[in-house]
Order: sequence, then structure tokens, then C-alpha cells
Amino acid sequence: MSWSRRNVIAGSVAGAAAIGAGAIALAPHDETIPGALGGADFRRGHRLRGSKFPEPSETVRTKVTIVGGGVAGLAAAWTLADAGVQDFRLLELEDRTGGNARSGRNNVSAYPLGAHYLPLPNAEAKGVIHLLEQLGIITGWQDGKPVYDPYQLVADPEERLLYLGKWQEGLVPQKGLSEADVHDLKAFFAAMKSYQDRRDSQGRPAFAIPMELSSRDPDLLALDRLSFAQWLDQQGWKSPILRAHVRYACRDDYGTEPDQVSAWAGVHYFASRRGHAANADPDTMLTWPEGNGHLVGRMAARLKDHLNCGQIIHRVARTDKGVQIDALDVASGRGLRVEAEAVVLATPHFVSARLTKDAPPTTGFDYAPWVVAAVTVDRMPAGPGFEVAWDNVSWTSRSLGYVVDTHQSLDRVPRATVLSWYLPLSDMPPADARRELLDRPLAYWQDMVRDDLLRTNPDLRSAIRRIDVWRWGHAMIRPVPGYFWDGRREAAAAPRPPLFFAHSDLSGLSLFEEAQYRGIRAAEDAMTHLSIPYRSVLT
Repeated sequence: MSWSRRNVIAGSVAGAAAIGAGAIALAPHDETIPGALGGADFRRGHRLRGSKFPEPSETVRTKVTIVGGGVAGLAAAWTLADAGVQDFRLLELEDRTGGNARSGRNNVSAYPLGAHYLPLPNAEAKGVIHLLEQLGIITGWQDGKPVYDPYQLVADPEERLLYLGKWQEGLVPQKGLSEADVHDLKAFFAAMKSYQDRRDSQGRPAFAIPMELSSRDPDLLALDRLSFAQWLDQQGWKSPILRAHVRYACRDDYGTEPDQVSAWAGVHYFASRRGHAANADPDTMLTWPEGNGHLVGRMAARLKDHLNCGQIIHRVARTDKGVQIDALDVASGRGLRVEAEAVVLATPHFVSARLTKDAPPTTGFDYAPWVVAAVTVDRMPAGPGFEVAWDNVSWTSRSLGYVVDTHQSLDRVPRATVLSWYLPLSDMPPADARRELLDRPLAYWQDMVRDDLLRTNPDLRSAIRRIDVWRWGHAMIRPVPGYFWDGRREAAAAPRPPLFFAHSDLSGLSLFEEAQYRGIRAAEDAMTHLSIPYRSVLT
């Protein structure tokens, strides 16, 4: 039995953009690599730092305005539409909605620009389950469990690790382990399984998704006062194999090092998933070539008549009749004022605090920068040992490896593909990393991506056709010690009618399920405030 993060917990630990023409050789570093440098539009965002905006030349009225078109904002809009509300608008800074779930496409494949999968939701994630039913991803029910469209479940093989010069199945090394390594791995995963199975006196899971449904037992909340590294130290688990795998996990979900991650968040990563399905293992993923762009794209398509993109919102203020929202329409350069009876601010908290005086201080809110690259290659990657998988990770790389974006294709004949390559800039202070994102040119990042990829897969030399790079300055909230249960997060999430807040940073976990939950909850709170009848999907 192979040891992966998922199957060790689920089972027995004892078992332990168009394409350039033609391919180019990339050995010399003075070669120009085709590609583009993109990312969230920081120039628009930075205009909130004291820029002057034109006075509104037009005023429109709507019952509800949603500011922000990421997963939380789209979920809020979806919830309003489900309740029969038609008088609402969603205003988005970028030219497309979707937030860090957006995607791209070229002549070979669609590809994610950020989030690239959705684990099968837990039974308590009722909002996600409802959405997946509406999208036809859940096709029915059997014995009280959802049946998933098998073509949208990740195909085998799911993951592999390059370790000691050879690819193996799973993400935890299986060979060359010392007795201490084996002991610590078994003890760690046994502890995670115990947390996964634990319920409190009210029947709540120790660690739930959405996280607000988690137990409030004092010993669990106390984990938030430690870093994950400190908690491991307390257990006496020193194995470098375990520590390296934990580091991968923290960087993977949080873009942050274990000594800066709350132990509550660290345990949550390993102990919160209990996928609920009739036709798949609990640890199975849903994925598509474009990653979670598939989900937000379908959500936006339904809501298209309510979406206004390219809007720099710069002021949100209460009035006697509700809220005024002032915006700059980027395309026309004209000022716009929206008067609404209620507003859902589905923006990161540091943005919300710039838009309105009603947002609490941003103390304790920090965000992890990332680089994502779409690497178009003429042939599938290979390598000694286990065959190419959907997720491919090198033990010695600074990056988190790459995902094969055509993995879900029914065409199993080797061919050109796009590899989505991920790097959290967790080895430097976030502010320094953001400056590097802005200062470094495309060629710098392309060289980094190419060199890393060829160290992992030298078989791809001469096969790399194009490298497109996407920069995320504020990709996700950093769940540092104290973030979850010291009161600041809860204060930021609290409604202030007619203002309601919705973003995954209010959960401390940058997950689709958390952002969607926050969007649904804010929309339902707004409808309650406005006396609009609805049927909650959260209960």
C-alpha cells in the first residue's frame, strides 16, 4: 500500500494566449521563450491607495449590490438568484470574475490560473453539495449519499513523487526510511485519524468544512495558540521525512511555512476531509482541465446579466436609505454611483477596510504571494519509476510541482499538453515577495520555471513550447497562530447591516467551500435584513 496524505488517513496507517509555432530547444538561457506575464491587475488595485477619482456622472439603484466577483461574490449572487431576487448587481475590479479560481486556454488545453481541484465535499458542506447538484456534477443519490459524474472525478493515477531519483506513487516517501521516520509517520497519521473521527458533545466534527461548524472544545481551540512546527515539537516527532511532508502540506494549502501556520490550521489540513459519496472514495478529487475555472465559469454564465466587470470600487458608505457605492468604470473613465438597500462586500478584508469605515481594523490579516505558470509542452512528461500522474511533485524542488491539465482527457495517446506549475513564495516575507513579483520580468520567471521543470523532468528538454506566468500578490490568507480564535477574524465576519461581509479570509482557509459558504451566508443575512423570503441551503 502506498502512503499518501489522503489514503493513510482514510485507511490503515499500519499499511503505512495562442500557441507559438513549433517546438524550440531551451538549453541556452539566452533563448527567448514565448509567453506572457499576467496576474491580478495590481495597478487598478493600487489606485485605492489615495488616488483621486472622478465624481459620479451617473446614479443607478438596485436592491442589493455585491462588490467582488470571486467565489464568495459569485456564491452570494447565485444565492440571490436562487431566491428569485433579480434586482441585484455584482461589481468586479478585474475584466473577468472568478478570483483565484480563474482559468486560461490555448490551442492545446484549458488550464487553471490558480485553484485546480475541489475535494469531494463533506456531508456538512451543504451549500457545495447543493451547487454541484444544480451543475449536474452530482447526478443522483444512493443510500443517502450523492452519486458523482465519474468523468469529473480525478482519473488514475492521481499523484506521484520524485524521490531519490525515481518516481513513486503517493506523496510520502516509501523507501529508505529509518525506524524513527516510520515511527513518526505512523504516530502522526494515527493522531490525524483520531482528530478526523472525533465529535464533541453536540455532535460537531473536531475539524469541519465549513470551519464554522467545527467543535469549540477548549483543547482544540488551544491549538491556535501554537505554530504547527511547535505542536510537532511538543509531540516529539522529529523525522525529517515527516517534517518535509508537513511543510509541503502547509505551503500547498496556505502558501506559508509550518513555523508560521497555526497548529489548528495544520491539523485541519489533514483531519477535516471526509468526502461524502456513493460512488467514490472519500479522498477523491473533482477536477477539470481548467481547474476550478470550470465552476466559476458556469456560475458566471448563469449570472451574466447581473455582472459588471472593470469597476474600481473606491467608496462604500451608509446613507439614510441604505448604502452608496462609488466606482470608476475603467473602460469609459466615468464615475458611477450605485444606491443599494444592502451591500455584500465579497472582497479581501484588507480591501474592504479601504472601501468603508465600517470594516474592522486589518490587524492580523496577511496574504501569501504565489507564482503559477502554464507550461505548454510537445509531449507528456515521463521519468523512471511510476507513470505520469495528475499531480507530480519533486521532493527536492522549491516548487510544489505540476498538474497535467489534459489528465482528464479520454485520449490516452501521448500528445502535447499543458502543465500547471505552482510556487508559493513562502521562503521570504510576503511584502518582499510581492515586491519581487512586481520587479522581476517575464524572462526571470520563465527561466525559474524551465530550470525547475527540467530538473524534475529532463525528458522534456526541447519539448517546452511556451511558458505563460501568472502572479498572485495576495493569493490566499496566511493562517498564522492566533488567527482563528482570538476574536479578530470573528469581528471582521460579523454583519453590520446594511453591510455584509463575505470572503474566504473570514474563515482563515482559502478553500472553495469556505468562500462559497461566506457568500451564501452573507446573501442570506442580507435577505433576512430586507425581509426577502428564502430557503437556506446551509441547514
